[in-house]
Amino acid sequence: MKGLFIIAIASLISCNSKTKEDVITIEATETTEKDNITITDAQFVSSNLELGKITKQEFITSVKANGMFDVPPENKATVSAYFAGYVKNISLLPGDRVKKGQVLFTLENPEYVQIQQDFLEAKSKLNYLKADYERQKTLYKDNVTSQKNYLKAESDYKVTLAQFQSLQKKLSMMNINSNALTGESINSVISVTSPISGIATSIEVSKGMFLNPSDVAMTITNTDLLHLELKIFENDLPLIKEEQPIKIHLQNNSNQVYEGIVHLINRAINPTERTIDIHGDLVNEEDAKLFAPGMYLEADIITSSDVLDALPNEAVINIESNNYAIIKQGIASYKKVPVQIGKSSNGYIQILNAADFNPGSEFLTKGAFNLIVE
Repeated sequence: MKGLFIIAIASLISCNSKTKEDVITIEATETTEKDNITITDAQFVSSNLELGKITKQEFITSVKANGMFDVPPENKATVSAYFAGYVKNISLLPGDRVKKGQVLFTLENPEYVQIQQDFLEAKSKLNYLKADYERQKTLYKDNVTSQKNYLKAESDYKVTLAQFQSLQKKLSMMNINSNALTGESINSVISVTSPISGIATSIEVSKGMFLNPSDVAMTITNTDLLHLELKIFENDLPLIKEEQPIKIHLQNNSNQVYEGIVHLINRAINPTERTIDIHGDLVNEEDAKLFAPGMYLEADIITSSDVLDALPNEAVINIESNNYAIIKQGIASYKKVPVQIGKSSNGYIQILNAADFNPGSEFLTKGAFNLIVE
C-alpha cells in the first residue's frame, strides 16, 4: 500500500485558491523512513526558503551574574579641607575632568594669616636658639656653665624646633610653600587641590559657603580602571575560576556584548542574599569610556566552551518527539531525515549524527517550520 502526504507552505495558502505551484508534496511508502519532497525553484523563492550546511559553532556553558560598574577604592576620592574657611572661588561643574594637583577651589579665613605669622616667628628664633644651645652644650662640657643654663637652652631650642616643624607641616597641608614664605607673601587665601586625576562626579559646595574640615566638598572619580562588581549564587561558586571570560551587556540590551575576565573571587557569602561577589576587568580598556560607575549590567561567566557541528535552530523540526531536518538531494529534490540533537546556544543546535551526512550536504535552514503535515 502506498500512502500520500501533503506538506504545504502555510504562508502560500490562500483562502480563495491554491495553485499547483503552491503545493509542496511528499511521497513515501510504508517501508520508507525518509520522505521525498519536491520543491520547485518558484516555490523556493516565493516561500523565502534558505539553504545552509552543517558548520562548526561555539557552544558555551555559563553562569548568569548581575552587578554594576565600579572603580577601585584608590580611584575614588572625597575632597574636603583640613582647615575651615569660606569658599572664595570655585569654577568646576560635575563632569569636568581634573588632574592630580589641580586647584579645585580656594578658601579664605583670617586664621590662615596667624599660622603663617607663627611659622615665620618660629623660623626666625630657631637659628638663634640653635646657636645658643650648641654654645651652652660646649660650655657645659668644659664646666664653664651650669647644667641649668645648658638644659634651658636645650629646652628652648627643641620646643621652638617642634613648633617650627609642626607649623611647616600645617603650611604643607594648606598648599603653602614654607621655603618661599615671607612676610610680604602672607595670604588669607589657600588652595584645595585634587588628590587624584579623574572626573568631578559630585560638587557639594558653592561660592561663599562656609566649609568645615568634616564637610565633603566634592568627589573625584578616576574611571580609567573601571571594573565589574558581579554577584552569583553560592551554588555556582564551584564553577567559577579566575581568568574565565565574561560576556557583558547592559540591562535590556543583549545585542551589544562586551568582553571581560574574572579577576578576583570573594569567598565570603552574603548571609542575606546567599550570593558571592565576583570582581572582573574589561578586556578592552577603551570600553571603560562608554560606562560610568554605578551603571547596572548583566553578565555571563563562561565556564566551558566547545566547538561542535551544528545547524540553525530553524533547520530542525520536532514531530512527535522526533527531530528531523530537510536535506537537499538534487534539483527540486529534498528529503526529511532524522537528526540527533544536543546542546543549543546562540541560535544554533548541535547535530550529534553529523557524520551520517556528506560534508557538503545542504539543509533547509529557513522555512522548515512553515511545513505543516496535513
